[in-house]
This record gives sequence, structure tokens and C-alpha cells, in this order.
Amino acid sequence: MKRSLHRIAPLALAGFVLAEPALAQEAAPAAAEAVGGGTAYIFNTLLFLIGGFLVMWMAAGFAMLEAGLVRSKNVSVQCLKNIGLYAIAGLMFWVIGYSIAYPGFEGGYFGIANFPYAMQGVGEADTGTGYSVASDWFFQMVFCATTASIVSGTVAERVKLVPFFVFVTILTGFIYPVIVSWEWGAGWLDAMGFSDFAGSTLVHSTGGWAALMGALIIGPRLGRYAKDGKMAVFPGSSIPLATLGTFILWLGWFGFNGASQLAMGTVGDVSDVSKIFVNTNMAACAGVVVAIIFTQLRYGKADTTMALNGALAGLVAITAEPLTPNVGMAIIIGGIGGALPVIFVPILDKLKIDDVVGAIPVHLMAGIWGTLAVPLTNTEVPFVAQITGVAATGIFVSIVSALVWFALKATIGLRPSEAEEMAGLDLGETGIEAYPEFTRTT
Repeated sequence: MKRSLHRIAPLALAGFVLAEPALAQEAAPAAAEAVGGGTAYIFNTLLFLIGGFLVMWMAAGFAMLEAGLVRSKNVSVQCLKNIGLYAIAGLMFWVIGYSIAYPGFEGGYFGIANFPYAMQGVGEADTGTGYSVASDWFFQMVFCATTASIVSGTVAERVKLVPFFVFVTILTGFIYPVIVSWEWGAGWLDAMGFSDFAGSTLVHSTGGWAALMGALIIGPRLGRYAKDGKMAVFPGSSIPLATLGTFILWLGWFGFNGASQLAMGTVGDVSDVSKIFVNTNMAACAGVVVAIIFTQLRYGKADTTMALNGALAGLVAITAEPLTPNVGMAIIIGGIGGALPVIFVPILDKLKIDDVVGAIPVHLMAGIWGTLAVPLTNTEVPFVAQITGVAATGIFVSIVSALVWFALKATIGLRPSEAEEMAGLDLGETGIEAYPEFTRTT
């Protein structure tokens, strides 16, 4: 079973063994009939569908968060990037991404199974798998789109639309699926005991590394960092919109983590999903509180944007293992995650790495922390495997992403002209301003 077979042990005890969906897993015998004439099949499928549309709703959260944190003159293009990247991720994961992510061979580094997946009849109801193949594919696809959303916020306000979409195509069709195959696809990281329950590294750090390479190669926004060392502050267009986006993401995370249990056919599974919900929520709460306290102590004022990122960093941190911690440990893990944006945003600015929404501290740094924290509560996971997974993901994603960004820079170009950037990408890239009567020009 992708995302680790040990998670569905309760089903095995009940005499109902889940297997990989068609094309990615081996079929299990006598599936639905073993438990109440397909009852487990129905509930497992329902979990995937509910989790899937909650994670899909996170796309709206990313769009609103980014729309609120960019300047008014760039809101329209940021909304277009977010709906565009979601659509591209869906198409690429359907055509090739799924076939790379879940090749169905043990301990491998790379493979393609049953390509193209589009030809395989995703809508078939095969009770032998333990859940609808279509529901599983949909749930996996929305995770792919989440990875691309992370990149969008970091490189906002100074990258053209076409090269960004080209990068998203490669990220969702190749880079992300390869990383996923190493663990959730029963690849080499899974074989050495690496564990990432819902994607602190596989999803969030992957997006974070890709975003970091983009920020380095594209460069900062015009006027952000002066030669004398001073930094210009570019206020976002709408704190209420960014706050709404954060709450939407928080809500979607219950699907992100909860449905990663991958089964709801037994009392034990439902109990585990409930515990995951609680731990996920409490980690986010701790992240907010810690961020507020840290900014109050450091600056004498609480920073709203840091509180928002504190919530998200807490969520990212608990995502690697939301089941085994008790509530107290979930609070500690999330609280440390919430401190990371407060610590690393100023460091990035000193290094002149322009991360518009703070996605690198939130998704990359908190993702690393959450992954390394897994052995603290899950003693079956070797710490060396977690370090290896973090390092391997960073090396692969950074190298491939950098090559793609450099190739785009050398061919079609990454940045608009200085005049277009100063005027705002809404005009230059879409021709439609989000706030035509209130657009700033600085």
C-alpha cells in the first residue's frame, strides 16, 4: 500500500486487506466481501473523496493568502497563476505523474508504470482494491497541486506567466512524482525505513526547495534590497484576504493529514483519523501562539503575517507524523514550527533572498523540522533514514529545479521588463487589474 502498508494493519486484523489501486498496487483477494458486503470499500472511498476535496480547497487558500500578501498591482496575475497551476497539475498527474509516483516496484529509484495512466479506465469500480481507484487518484493529484502552490508565493511579483507555467509542468509531471515514488511508491527511501505520513518533506519541502531555487535564480523584486543594505518593505494588498486564505488552508489540512490514514473501514481507523484531526489542529494553534509571542518579544509588536505563517508552519511540521504524538508533543512540534518563520524570514532578507509570502521558512524549514521530529514519537522510524530522506530530497529537487529555472532564463526569459514590473504584472501579463481604482505604483 502506498504511503506505507503498516498504516492499514487494523484492516488486516479485520480480515480486510487493502492493496494498491490498479496500476500502482497488487490486488488483494476477497476484498469487499470480507467486511459487510463492501462497507469498508465505501467508507475508504468516502475518506479519499472528502480528503481530496478538502485538499483541493487548499488551492483557494493559497490563492487568497498570496493575493493578500502581494501588492495590489500583482493580485490578478497571482490568482491566475494559482488556478492555472492547479489545472496543469491535474493534467500532468493524469498523463504521467501518477505513473512515475507509484510504479509498483520495491526499492527502486525511478520508474514508469502503465503509462499513460489516462488510458487505464480510472472510473472503474474495482472492489478488489478496497477503495475506488478514481478516489485514490484524485486524492493523490491534489497533493501534487499543493507542491506547485508553494512555489507560486515565493517567486511572486517578478516572474512572467509562461515560464512559471512551464516550470510547474515539469515540477508536477516529473520532479514531485519522482520524490513521491521514493517513499509512498515503495521506493528506496521506504525500503530504508523513511517515514513521511502526509508529506512534510515529500510535498512541502519539495515545493520549498523548488521555490528557493527560483528565488535565487530569478532574483529579488526591483527595489527590495538597496546597495547600502537597506530593505524596502512592500506591504501586501489585504491582510483580511491573507487571513481568510490561512483559515482555508487550516481547514483543508484536516483532509491533508486526516485522509492520509488511507482507510476508514474499521473502528480503529476512524479513531486514528480523529486523533490526527486533534493533533493537526493543536499544532497549528501552537504555531500561532508562538509566532505572536516571538514577534512581540523581538519587535515590541505582534506581527499578523507572522502569526498566519506560524499557523501554517505548525501545520507543516506536524504533517510528517500526526498520528503517533500525544497532544502535548503535537503542541511542541507545532510550536517549534511556528517559531521558524520568525527566525528565518530575517535571515533570508539578510541574504537578499526575496520570499514574498514566507513560503521557504514555512514549507521548507518547517517541513525539515517535522520530518526529523518523527522518531521522537515513532520509535520504529530510524533517525538516519529521516536525515537521508531530507538530504536526498533537497539535492534532487534543488539540482533539477535549478537546471529548469536556468534553462528558462536562457531561452524564453523569466522576468518581465523593469517597466512592466514597476507597473505591475496585472497589466503586463493579464491586462486585468484586481483593484483598478486602488492599484499602487510602487
